[in-house]
Amino acid sequence: MTVQSGVKQSQTLLADELRARLRGKAKPVGSLGRLEDLAVQIGLIGGSTSPDLGIAKILVFAGDHGITAEGVTAYPSVVTREIAKFVLAGTAGVNVLARAAGVGVELVDAGMLEPLPPHDLLLDRRIASGTKNARREPAMSIEECAAALEAGRAIDAHLGAENVGIVGYGEIGIGNTSAAGLVAHALTGLGLKSLVGPGAGTPALGLDHKYQVLSDTIDRAAIAPSTSEKRTFEVLRQFGGFEIVMMAGAMTAAAAAGRVIVVDGFISTAGAIAAEALVPGTIDNCVFAHCSAEPGHAALLKHLSVKPLLELEMRLGEGSGAALAIPIIRAAELMLREMADLPGEHPE
Repeated sequence: MTVQSGVKQSQTLLADELRARLRGKAKPVGSLGRLEDLAVQIGLIGGSTSPDLGIAKILVFAGDHGITAEGVTAYPSVVTREIAKFVLAGTAGVNVLARAAGVGVELVDAGMLEPLPPHDLLLDRRIASGTKNARREPAMSIEECAAALEAGRAIDAHLGAENVGIVGYGEIGIGNTSAAGLVAHALTGLGLKSLVGPGAGTPALGLDHKYQVLSDTIDRAAIAPSTSEKRTFEVLRQFGGFEIVMMAGAMTAAAAAGRVIVVDGFISTAGAIAAEALVPGTIDNCVFAHCSAEPGHAALLKHLSVKPLLELEMRLGEGSGAALAIPIIRAAELMLREMADLPGEHPE
């Protein structure tokens, strides 16, 4: 028996044990619906029928994008830094929703145009002052892309030291729906048109202009078809943002460490797709928080054959959907660990 087949067999046995544990709880069989499926998933991630996931935290990755020079956004890049300042002040949308969930938030500067002053909640991992204009040249150099991936992986050690077992991934970055759309198109083969949406707001020149810019960008890069890790790296280098690349690296390390990865919206899902392409199996640790109102997000979720926990027509980003989903994940955890077992036969 190979190591891989042995791991698969042990996972199958654990899944059977988790389902049996859920059938034995003080409730009608299956009465908690998809919460029971979620409990099985987090039990498999935690490697236990009584998982203790530790602390929950949301990481908000921030970066700026050179492609904004092509008129693909409704807002200037300086807005990225302003929203990042609100996150550090505790007044951004994600902070408010995270407080309601009792979850902490940290900001990761992956590569904004200008740095922020030191702050207790700021992880300064900036690679450069924003990416280059991907319509005209690769968004980042080979060295920058490699550094962003490695910085993301290294962040997981920071989480492990704090006993973080549930980590939500959010982002800030004017222009990053363009970067995410390009990455997602290149890695999934989904039509680019289906992945182009308004982002933070419909650009002044319209969505047709945004689509044309992204189409030109794909043509300029001319990346050869392949599913290899090397091609995935090239896709991220050509089209990605520092926040997307760093997030993908962080997700691969979080999965390897057995953490629950809470994926927020369209950009975070593109990051998860990249993480899975880099390290197959990462997606098994991903819980998809919600379906964003950004049109391309539903297409990505369908491509992955996953169901989000929530659908509230949100499209804020920042990890806002992840904040709302974490209490549901915690409920599934506590159901396994603390809900009473029913003696004897189970009511149907």
